[in-house]
Amino acid sequence: MPQNHIRRATSAAAALLAFQIVSYTGVQAQLPAGTRDSTSERQQDPLRAQAAEALQKGDYVAAVKALTALAEKNPNDAQILYNLGSAQDALDQTSQAEATYRRAIAASPNLLEPHLALGLLLARTGKAADAHTELSAAASIPNGDPALRAHAYRAMARLDQPGNPSGASEELLAALKLSPETPEDVLLTGELAQANGDPAAAEAAFRRLLAADPDNSQATAALVHLFLQQKKADQAEPILTAALQKHPDDPALNAQLAALYESDNDPAKAAQALTIVEKLYAANPHDASIARLLARLYSRSGQYDKALPLLTALSAASPNDPTLLDDEADALIRLHRSADAIPILQHAIADPKAFPTPQAYGVAASHLAFAASLANDPAMTLHALELRDRVLGQTPSSLFLAATAHDKLHHVKQASDLYKQFLAAAKGQFPDEEWEAKHRLSALEHMK
Repeated sequence: MPQNHIRRATSAAAALLAFQIVSYTGVQAQLPAGTRDSTSERQQDPLRAQAAEALQKGDYVAAVKALTALAEKNPNDAQILYNLGSAQDALDQTSQAEATYRRAIAASPNLLEPHLALGLLLARTGKAADAHTELSAAASIPNGDPALRAHAYRAMARLDQPGNPSGASEELLAALKLSPETPEDVLLTGELAQANGDPAAAEAAFRRLLAADPDNSQATAALVHLFLQQKKADQAEPILTAALQKHPDDPALNAQLAALYESDNDPAKAAQALTIVEKLYAANPHDASIARLLARLYSRSGQYDKALPLLTALSAASPNDPTLLDDEADALIRLHRSADAIPILQHAIADPKAFPTPQAYGVAASHLAFAASLANDPAMTLHALELRDRVLGQTPSSLFLAATAHDKLHHVKQASDLYKQFLAAAKGQFPDEEWEAKHRLSALEHMK
């Protein structure tokens, strides 16, 4: 999830609570003569003024110092604890901020701000379930600031977007009941419609946003993504090229244009895609999605020596991504390094459910079979083919690999039968392999 959608509690909210800490509204004047108010005395603590001033200036180091001292004096003051958590959060002191927000919630469970801030922090750190719990608590506080409750609903919608788009739609509607619609809301409406299988509603939302803001690159990218998903390249390309005239360095738009060109069978467009992505990668060397696209384009153009270092770095960063491992192994095989590819492929296929589709798993098993065959390991070849054939079914290539593996193991009958099946299926499409199959069949006949 993009981090700009899961933001920290604003400094304005922190400043608001800072004013609440130092303010007092004439309570002293209302007391009988000669009496003293301990609450008023507490509010006049100079540390409170120091903390408020530091928060207003954005001097979070000074704010943490003053607020820590205040929290020691007032361990159950939820507003002080929330302000301290906000300052720690602003300094990326994540674990400290989380603990402080939890202390604020324990001190005052119905104070909205700590729930919201903790939920946003947990979302940013990948703790989606816990984040959702805190955001839901924030949104459910009836007397809370409507704008902050709406912020909580929007953050929940972003959390639910990937796996529960219908729930995310309900949360967005709840946010819109509390605050006016924003351009980000319109964009999310379209994305959720797309996820819910309503491309017409998605297109309408994206076009509505573009009508209000023609230069909105996010809306352009979303509309293009929708068209590409629908195989409407003819509608996507003019939108992209027009947008890139205004935003020539936008990475998302350039990546989409490259993906569009890559999907085309025109070699000239494939070359254009490579040029675009090489430029993108030079400007964004740490962007994994761009590096992956560049590696794919290098592989497609046969430049496996350039693809391999990119894939090696990517798979090192994501060692449990089986498709990355498969791509790296495929490049190694193409570079005649089959022995190096085998352990990578064995790790990749260890968990079939980790692959995006059964077909992708089958392709990886095919690569393992081929690598094992090149490495002269017929037993491993047959095992990999068994896994592959469960998903993809037999093809002339898999039949030939199985036949040669049995041949190497001196399984005369199995090898003969498979060579015959291969020849029946090949029908002249693989002249070299067909010649070898006929030659081996003749030799095997003398072994029976």
